[in-house]
Amino acid sequence: SGFNSIGHMDTMQRGRHQIGHYKEGEEFIQNVFHVLSQIFTGKEKSNLAVCWLQYEIFKVIQCLQAKKKKKLKAQGRKSKKLAKNFLKAPDNRNNLSLWKLYAYLEWLLGNTDDARKVFDTALCTAGTGGLKSAQLCSLSLLYAQLEVELLESTEGAVMSRAVHVLTKLTENGPYVPYSGQVLPVNVLKARKTYEHALQDYLSKTPVSDQAQVNDTDQLVNLVGCYALFQYLTVGIDAAVLIYTQASEKLEASGSQKCENTGENFGILKFPTALEAVTLLHTNLLRFHMKISVYPLNPLREALTEALKRYPSNQSLWRSFIHIQRKSHSASKARRFFDSVTRSSNSLEPWLFAIQAEQMRKKLTEKVQRADVGEIHCTIPETGLTNRIVALFEHAVQSENGTHCPLLWRMYLNFMV
Repeated sequence: SGFNSIGHMDTMQRGRHQIGHYKEGEEFIQNVFHVLSQIFTGKEKSNLAVCWLQYEIFKVIQCLQAKKKKKLKAQGRKSKKLAKNFLKAPDNRNNLSLWKLYAYLEWLLGNTDDARKVFDTALCTAGTGGLKSAQLCSLSLLYAQLEVELLESTEGAVMSRAVHVLTKLTENGPYVPYSGQVLPVNVLKARKTYEHALQDYLSKTPVSDQAQVNDTDQLVNLVGCYALFQYLTVGIDAAVLIYTQASEKLEASGSQKCENTGENFGILKFPTALEAVTLLHTNLLRFHMKISVYPLNPLREALTEALKRYPSNQSLWRSFIHIQRKSHSASKARRFFDSVTRSSNSLEPWLFAIQAEQMRKKLTEKVQRADVGEIHCTIPETGLTNRIVALFEHAVQSENGTHCPLLWRMYLNFMV
């Protein structure tokens, strides 16, 4: 049917319709997956199954965000059928990554009890690798994170299912599903085990590059589990301390490698781990602020530090914009955006700077147009339109911006 966008284009609003997955694009992607799954065997085929399921989960999240209940139901049925078919294949029975995604899918669809059963089954069949197994750590971390999100406050969290999962992970024995309580002595043992495991990881030097990649993945999962455990059993400050320790160690290792090998090693491997740890850190702070009273400054500082280092991380920018919306003073954020756009070639800082100003403009207009008789404007309109146009102009002049279709479409859209 002529020229159509394939797969997922940007989600710019077009009236009431949001651009999402076109039928032809969707068919094309499904065909690619089907063809590849017949060609691949063994490990590659399992990896493809993981990618395919991630793609299906992405569509479910889209339906959730757009609040389309009917579409969500249909999409959920399709995605679950696919996940079950994958897990029936003999090669995938013990693939913890697939089990993890299937449980997450059930959780997203609102089937919390079913998701818990899947998580428990996966943990029972996973064996007794404990903290040495990266996949087991990753599975337990996601399970615990989802459980924590259900908590209303951190009071009594020591007895929660999340603490049970994180405690069992350290015991190296077979997993036992949650029965409603966690023994204090097990919590103490688990804390000691986490402490020693983290010290061992931070002090050892990996032999080969491949071992290095595996170790950094494992370290991120370990830090995530330990920090979440401390958050639930001690408090937010104890969790932040672990993230700080891990980050400092990773930074030191990265710069040391650069000196030893004379190449920019730090940019190759370590930032991925450091970035992941930073993301866990900022997400935990955001969650804690949601369920209890906590100052904004630690989160703001963590985000600004992280964004100077990783200017193209979209999750960090989203969090930054989210906290900036709460403050009426834009000058601090503008100065920060300005410094990052000057010092990096990434396009993300420009796109998010524009988005932040557009949100501010929307808010201002909403206040000014409120139909309540005489209205006193609380935020003066200080040439926001001109500012946004100037940002677009600078962005499209940058090397990456010139070749970015999304940026040009946003500019045209704004001018209209």
